[in-house]
Amino acid sequence: MISRRKILGLIATGGAAGLLPLAATAAPARIATVDLRGSIDARDHGVTPDGGDKASRKLADVIKKAAAQNMPVYLPPGNYQVSGLDLPDNTRIVGVAGASRIVYSGDGFLMRADGAKRIELSNLVIDGAQRWLDDQNPALLHFLGVDDLYLDNCEISGSRKTGLQLERCGGRIERCQISGAAEYGLYAVESRGLSVTGNSVSDCGNGGILIHRWTKAEDGTIVTGNRLSNIGATRGGTGQYGNAINLFRADNVMVSGNHITRSAFSAIRANSASNAQIANNQCFGSGETAIYAEFAFEGAMVSGNIVDGAANGISVVNFNEGGRLATIANNIVRNLSATGPYKLDEAIFGVGISAEADAAITGNVVEGVPLWGLALGFGPYLRNLVANGNIVREAGIGCAVSVVEGAGNAVITNNLFQACRNGGVIGHRWKAAATGELGNGSKQFANLTIEMNRVG
Repeated sequence: MISRRKILGLIATGGAAGLLPLAATAAPARIATVDLRGSIDARDHGVTPDGGDKASRKLADVIKKAAAQNMPVYLPPGNYQVSGLDLPDNTRIVGVAGASRIVYSGDGFLMRADGAKRIELSNLVIDGAQRWLDDQNPALLHFLGVDDLYLDNCEISGSRKTGLQLERCGGRIERCQISGAAEYGLYAVESRGLSVTGNSVSDCGNGGILIHRWTKAEDGTIVTGNRLSNIGATRGGTGQYGNAINLFRADNVMVSGNHITRSAFSAIRANSASNAQIANNQCFGSGETAIYAEFAFEGAMVSGNIVDGAANGISVVNFNEGGRLATIANNIVRNLSATGPYKLDEAIFGVGISAEADAAITGNVVEGVPLWGLALGFGPYLRNLVANGNIVREAGIGCAVSVVEGAGNAVITNNLFQACRNGGVIGHRWKAAATGELGNGSKQFANLTIEMNRVG
């Protein structure tokens, strides 16, 4: 008799092959984990790498059959030349990360879905191969009206237009790598509870992650923990393009914990986006204003960010367009430049933190700015500003505050201004200095309270 211990020993050394049933020794070696979860293997339906023109039709048929059965399609490793995939509701495609490659063959569009409740793509490489997309398709992947869209651990590259475009979609885009898009990495408009988390977006021509709406309204997208780099502005302009993360008309959006390097304009730009929370981001090497809340917005919280290298640090402005109500707290802004990506007209470069209306500026550290450390108001556009407990070092002027007729109230207290070449607190009429030193305490202007600062 052969004991159980003996059998286990033989199995460990490979000597028990003759003791195992024939079916076990004949099992195919290509069984994958996803097979055990009940997926449909695309190979079993004639979809093979380098399958030529028939690959698109065969893959579309497999996806349709699997979706009808509420099952995922498993795409084994290899290059699949594909065009024209219209994804039905309940599409689920899963591959082997870095190895299952869907390569666009150039026939009009690669992949899209319209009106589905649920679409899932995971562990796929999706390569646009820089091939032509027709006029009706703005992106390599285009999803419209998908209630729950889930892209996980996918690589999306080489789009002649935008990499991934979502319209009226909800769901999650997470752990994906998006690169080499001629326009934008991810463009999402009119989103519904979207999360964009833990992705890498790089080397895109005109923008990284864009959260937009056609009309100003609540959006609620969460953009967290992403890494963005090398975002260009091939279309030029003065800020319409070249932003790593851009909010437009999208209210109640959270942008936090992102790492952003080398954006042609802003690392984070919120245009007409109310109740934006911009917190704990790292912004390095921005070409223009690193963090921007501008135009028609009410409510912006900008806190805990690090800005190192930009033309301007943090700007919360455009009270003339309705931009108001903000907290700018506990940020570090340093190493700014007096030059930006376009010629100056009314713009000002070399300013650490700017605000205009109904804002508290507290606990920030600003160092190494060529013009103004803090800018409070511009012309008559100043109302209810408090600058308290900030440190400004190595600036042209520590704090420039507007003293134009019609400017509203400002309180400048308990700040430290050190090594500010042309003064600690100086009143300005627009861009021009209009007073001497006010930082040691001044009652010259009834609308200004300036006291308990240290200038040295």
